[in-house]
Amino acid sequence: MSHYLIRRILTAIITLFAISFVVFGVLELAPGDPTGALPETIRPEVRQMIHEAMGLDKPFLVKYASWLRQFFFIEPTMMLQNALGVQWLDPAKVVRLTSWGSRGTPVFDMIGDRVPQTLWVVGMAYIMAIVVSIPLGVISAVKQYSIVDQIGTVFSILGYSIPTFFTGLIFIIVFSVNLGWFPSIYDTNLVVNDWSSFVLQVKQMIMPVTVLGLFQAAALARFTRSSVLDNITMDYVRTVRAKGFRERYVVIRHVLRNSLIPVVTLIALGIPTIFGGAIITEQIFRVNGLGALLISAIQVNDIPLIQTVTFFFAVLIIVFNLIADILYGFLDPRIQYS
Repeated sequence: MSHYLIRRILTAIITLFAISFVVFGVLELAPGDPTGALPETIRPEVRQMIHEAMGLDKPFLVKYASWLRQFFFIEPTMMLQNALGVQWLDPAKVVRLTSWGSRGTPVFDMIGDRVPQTLWVVGMAYIMAIVVSIPLGVISAVKQYSIVDQIGTVFSILGYSIPTFFTGLIFIIVFSVNLGWFPSIYDTNLVVNDWSSFVLQVKQMIMPVTVLGLFQAAALARFTRSSVLDNITMDYVRTVRAKGFRERYVVIRHVLRNSLIPVVTLIALGIPTIFGGAIITEQIFRVNGLGALLISAIQVNDIPLIQTVTFFFAVLIIVFNLIADILYGFLDPRIQYS
């Protein structure tokens, strides 16, 4: 197991460096200038001084190495210093990764302010998707071609085929405008400190969480049903049934455990995907999270912020793919990592 983990971690590190080079290179070649939004009355020599102060006049590889050092060393160290109350690096002498569009605000500080809002919505949506989809997929497979299976099939097709921006608008029109049950705009500044504020937080989360959760649950339910159907006809299942065990025990103890192996892969790789899907949902419900941050960065051509957020999504994909590979061995004892 340890040798396998070392190999996978080394592979993940090499993959991350390759992705970082592509992300940095593509956005570095993209048109845009941090001084483009400045007044035209500023003299060319002043603009050149700004370029030199930001390090934009340096060669590509020097800028890339500086970005890597800031992303993997300086910014994590600064975060640890703030969390532990110690000081290894002097903030006054360290060149941090700063935003072009926010007057030099550190990029990691901006992301740290937005991550909790996104996790409230994305985390709850994914938990809801898993809780709904796996039982629905198992029941649909066990009761194949029944009424339950037909309802589950319709739910999966509709949920996955309708985009989140359309579902979000329908929810706003029905539940916010017509019925007035839930607020249409997510209040990011709401502080939960008593029961009434907690109720408001739950009410404003219901629509964005449901929109994202139903979209993900539709795909997971269909995939779970297909995986269970592949395993429920296996010889080992017939053997367990022939021993007289109850059908519920056979499905939960044997069929479901083996069926979850491909589902775990889809769940792990779907976590970064739902972050991407949350970009649209956050715009609809005005959730001030990572999606809104990325959109605003694109609008003002804030290259350092775009590079960091994009690479952050890539890190999520690599990390959760590694977690999925490790979970295989716990779900299926036949899988050996030696």
